[in-house]
Amino acid sequence: MRLGVSLSTFAAAAETTNVVDRAVELGSQAERLGLDSVWFAQMASYDAIAVASAVGRAVPRISVGTAVVPIYPRHPQILASAAKTAQAATGGRFQLGIGLGAKDLLEPAYGLPYPPPITHLREYLGALRPLLDGADTGYCGATVISHPFGATAVAGAEQAIPVVVAAMGPQALRITGEFADGTLPFLAGPKALEQHIIPVLTKAAAGAGRPAPRIIVTVPAVVTDKVEQVIASATDQMAFYEKIPSHRRVLNWEGVDRAAELVVVGDEDTVAAGLRRYLDAGATEITLSHTDLAGEADRVRTWRLAGELASS
Repeated sequence: MRLGVSLSTFAAAAETTNVVDRAVELGSQAERLGLDSVWFAQMASYDAIAVASAVGRAVPRISVGTAVVPIYPRHPQILASAAKTAQAATGGRFQLGIGLGAKDLLEPAYGLPYPPPITHLREYLGALRPLLDGADTGYCGATVISHPFGATAVAGAEQAIPVVVAAMGPQALRITGEFADGTLPFLAGPKALEQHIIPVLTKAAAGAGRPAPRIIVTVPAVVTDKVEQVIASATDQMAFYEKIPSHRRVLNWEGVDRAAELVVVGDEDTVAAGLRRYLDAGATEITLSHTDLAGEADRVRTWRLAGELASS
């Protein structure tokens, strides 16, 4: 079982600590506990790729990645340069997770028109993949125009950079299967994975002649005795996702109304059994999120279980 953790909320606890120092501290702890990877979400504050680079540089064995960086409004050349620099900094242990992002959140923030999402995803990946490989290939589409003005290769980044997409809808999954290495679904339960997400993705990958895709599910999970407290906190913190159409769709596929219903919470045996349901549904890897809902001691307890499962 390959298990990682999301550090998307680590900065909130780092009120008096340098945010990169805190990320490195947690990345080092994750490695000591036996976890396979740490992932960073792009926030309005820090840059996810830069933080992942710093952690991967300081922590010698663990894989680092972004889950996720929205492609809007970043140009493929800029994203490719950052990713290749991260790959060089980490000795080949960087994974690029990207997503379309939420239009209602990002368009007002940046003040730029949000492109047609499915067309943009296809064109963006079409432009991005050659650039990640160090090619100087141009691209001209309806939403993406890319003509590198110089060499794009980065010394030290020769190893292929895995690209995974936070795709859950049928059209995005088909594009992901054709162009990317896998998907990063969040709040997609075992039923949604098995019946809706994995079949579409694997069929698209096979049709494009690509290897079987990675299914890296992000699962909110806490090992704790404070179950009611965790559910209450999760209900409040995760309500935002219930209003995003892509997440609302997968919640409906799973047959749940509230996102908090997907939190795997309880003692070690309960959480381990809950995670295995995702593997039984076809997930290839699991990333734990929201592990700090019951406080620091239970976060460490959760990570310790994850490390034990990863090594079993």
